[in-house]
Amino acid sequence: MRATELDYSLPRHLIAQHPVTPRDRSRLLVVDRKSGELTHRAFRDLPEYLEAGDCLVVNETRVMPFRLIGQKVEGGARIEMLLLEPQGGGRWIALAYRARRLAPGTHVRFAEDLECEIVEVLGGGQFVVSFVWEGDFDQLLERYGEVPLPPYIERESGAQPEDRKRYQTVFAQRPGSSAAPTAGLHFTPRLLERLDRQGIEIAKIVLHVGLDTFQPIQTSRVEDHPIHTEYYEVPAQAARLINETRRRGGRIVAVGTTSVRTLESALQETGEVGAGSGKTALFILPGYAFRVVDSIVTNFHLPRTTLLALISAFTGPNLWRKAYEEAVACRYRFYSYGDAMFIL
Repeated sequence: MRATELDYSLPRHLIAQHPVTPRDRSRLLVVDRKSGELTHRAFRDLPEYLEAGDCLVVNETRVMPFRLIGQKVEGGARIEMLLLEPQGGGRWIALAYRARRLAPGTHVRFAEDLECEIVEVLGGGQFVVSFVWEGDFDQLLERYGEVPLPPYIERESGAQPEDRKRYQTVFAQRPGSSAAPTAGLHFTPRLLERLDRQGIEIAKIVLHVGLDTFQPIQTSRVEDHPIHTEYYEVPAQAARLINETRRRGGRIVAVGTTSVRTLESALQETGEVGAGSGKTALFILPGYAFRVVDSIVTNFHLPRTTLLALISAFTGPNLWRKAYEEAVACRYRFYSYGDAMFIL
């Protein structure tokens, strides 16, 4: 598959810079894979497309304030750092900006009780760093860190107080993500209660979202792109709900590409979704046979990304493009704080 097949034109003013209030007031483009029909609704109308016995699978990962601003102890230069993946023992893989002169042995201080040392240069702006701190590390991150908003959210003042809450799903519980599973941002407690009254099961899984998920495909052939790995968990209760739903003929509705990737990765040779944890490097491309997921709730994705490749695999190359062109023409809001699709 050529990377150019995942291109589309998007006016910059359609990239959402702030969330809507309330969350479920966002728009919903319903995409019927069988008929090719597109229907314009509000997200709060989602229950009308679900039936008792269906199972909604949500990702309860929690975005951490992984963006830290500090200064080099040697010289005082400002350093912006984004924590990507813990390595144990206080070590992290981190992405540093303005990091041209960061060499092993360099110290960066973020506060009197939090600093790190550069241990290894990985290339591409990434480093292994070792932290030294006083007190509880997670509490220090909450105190000094900022929500790492995507770069296409362009604000002079950067992250704002509202982002601490709004760039987080209402079911977020498990700390560990560098970015939000954005399809889940549209749900409200009231909408979840309505789904529960309607007899919709809700299974909670975890996939910690890394920044690589948003990286554009740089290779001319999509298949040559080095796919990222992400940590996931399927709790026993979630596996039971999902397998029972499938046995009785209910639909598995994945909220977001993170849930899709988790479910398809967790399928066992027995044909059931297994409980457990691990890292997935599943690359879903057109031609992939989906074995667990029946429908997807998803946001609109950046061009030339693995996320859009997954959606193309689910809808077919013509239907996703038709849906995106319709969304642009009707001035839908795109990306993390944007509107959603429900693909039947």
